[in-house]
Amino acid sequence: MYNRKAREIFIAVLCFGGLFFRLPQVKAQKMTREFRVIAFYTAKEDPAHISFVHEANRWFPKMAAANHFTYDSTNNWNNLNAKFLSGYQVVIFLDTRPEDPAQRKVFEEYMKQGGGWMGFHFSAFALTPSAYPQNWDWYHNDFLGSGSYLSNTWRPTPAVLRVTDKNHPVTRNLPDTFRSAANEWYRWKNDLRNNPQIEILLAIDSSSFPLGTGPKLSEIWHSGFYPVVWTNKKYRMVYFNMGHNDMDYENHTLATLSHTFDNPLQDRLILDALTWLGSR
Repeated sequence: MYNRKAREIFIAVLCFGGLFFRLPQVKAQKMTREFRVIAFYTAKEDPAHISFVHEANRWFPKMAAANHFTYDSTNNWNNLNAKFLSGYQVVIFLDTRPEDPAQRKVFEEYMKQGGGWMGFHFSAFALTPSAYPQNWDWYHNDFLGSGSYLSNTWRPTPAVLRVTDKNHPVTRNLPDTFRSAANEWYRWKNDLRNNPQIEILLAIDSSSFPLGTGPKLSEIWHSGFYPVVWTNKKYRMVYFNMGHNDMDYENHTLATLSHTFDNPLQDRLILDALTWLGSR
């Protein structure tokens, strides 16, 4: 009787102990699903970029609430410092890049130490001479790989995008092709296909041509290879060329005529990319 009772107590303690020691592991597994995102933006001058930033700052919080991450945003680029960034796993540049040398250095170190980054449209722009010259070689040539901006389509129009890597976590939930939201599409100095560190995920499909309506002939593309989403294997990063809404310039109302986050497949692409960056 005594031996049986002792054995029952021993088994109960063992089971309780096993549960006790498993509890922290369950909690840790839950925590790995959660990550923190900080978006930097400027939102000045170009109405299309301002419209996109405001739209992004409405869309991302909704996605965060449903997908186990935290989204914060700031237009104070002085927050681009090591102490502030230490609280976040992913940084987003919604429309511009840092101009201060100290901020640039902090961001470069953040990425080299394993931080995540997502950039949209104008965040990759660089043109000399302009208000955003190509004066940051690491960012434009090593990190993004694209080099300087060369030209763009006009007016903002949708394009058929082709997935060029179906095996990547960012694109695995997409069909081979899909029609994007309206956008102003960029062309770059560097051919990303020649860079072994760059993995192109989506490009403009040939069925999109002619792409753009002008009025300038140079603003209408009839052929060529144009990457629009890519990652650099050396870093945790994804760049999207999307981020320029169509606006009512002609009637001077500056009303938003299209939305970047109003396309289910494109939204899926962006959310999957952010989840991939935050969970790596």
